Amino acid sequence: MTPQEQKAVLAIAIHAAFADGAKDEREREEVRRVAENLATESGSPDLPRLYQDVLLKRLPLPAVAAMLTDTGQRQFAYEMALCVCEADGRLAEGERRFLDELKRLLTLPVGEAEQIEGTVDAFVGQTEFVPPPAVAAATPAAADAELDKSILNYALLAGALELLPQSWASMAIIPLQIKMVYGIGKAHGVALDQGHIKEFIAAAGVGLTSQYLEQFGRKLLGGLLGKAAGKAVGKVGGAATGMAFSFATTYALGQVARRYYAGGRTMSTTLLRGTFESLLGPAKQLQTQYLPQIRQKAATLDAGQVMSLMRS
Repeated sequence: MTPQEQKAVLAIAIHAAFADGAKDEREREEVRRVAENLATESGSPDLPRLYQDVLLKRLPLPAVAAMLTDTGQRQFAYEMALCVCEADGRLAEGERRFLDELKRLLTLPVGEAEQIEGTVDAFVGQTEFVPPPAVAAATPAAADAELDKSILNYALLAGALELLPQSWASMAIIPLQIKMVYGIGKAHGVALDQGHIKEFIAAAGVGLTSQYLEQFGRKLLGGLLGKAAGKAVGKVGGAATGMAFSFATTYALGQVARRYYAGGRTMSTTLLRGTFESLLGPAKQLQTQYLPQIRQKAATLDAGQVMSLMRS
């Protein structure tokens, strides 16, 4: 992909992030942070400027859609936009209108668009939150050890998902984080629903839509998704940063949730975010230690197994 084509796909993804019409400044700030982080690590394109151009309507959707002339790239851009829109659940009305307009601008044949939607919708259907059955309570020491093991396993799986060639595989990370937090709350006698868990994750500073946008952006700029240019999957090494990001985010989030629910849910939003940020650095170092296990887990996963995992 040329820098111009990368710019177009990323601009479409940013448009998708705001397609629900949300005016939440926290969401805008998270997407801005994502743009800055990606620009720092990739050097191209100028993502902070791209974010501003989209937000201030200097780069409208018809203009960026016109930058993509290759059929494979147009399909890829639509797939990414659909994934970003569905990152936090089923589509809102504004997101549906956005996607209909994007299909028209990309001149996607009905059959191609429906095939993409069928693949993504089938996967999203597997990620609906279903509380797991209750289990017998363990002793405090055993429960702590089991929680540590569970958090690490979720983090290993999140890192492994970043290495899969399927562009939608990263969507599994957010539902897995939701299941992880539910299990931690349950272990401390707190029954949680999906709405509460999403609020907790956001309070810790992990935006759902922006997190997926960051995962997608790292994959695109890292060269993993060679299919966007109509080629076979490219260099897996380009996913290393995304793998570290998802492992560390999941591990740090799990440890914050442990402290929060063990302490009777008394931590303020400021303290939650500060604690999460303080744990990210050590979590990234821990990822290096567990790199062989992450790669081994990725080698055993395919699309069917990811969907089965989400049903479990």
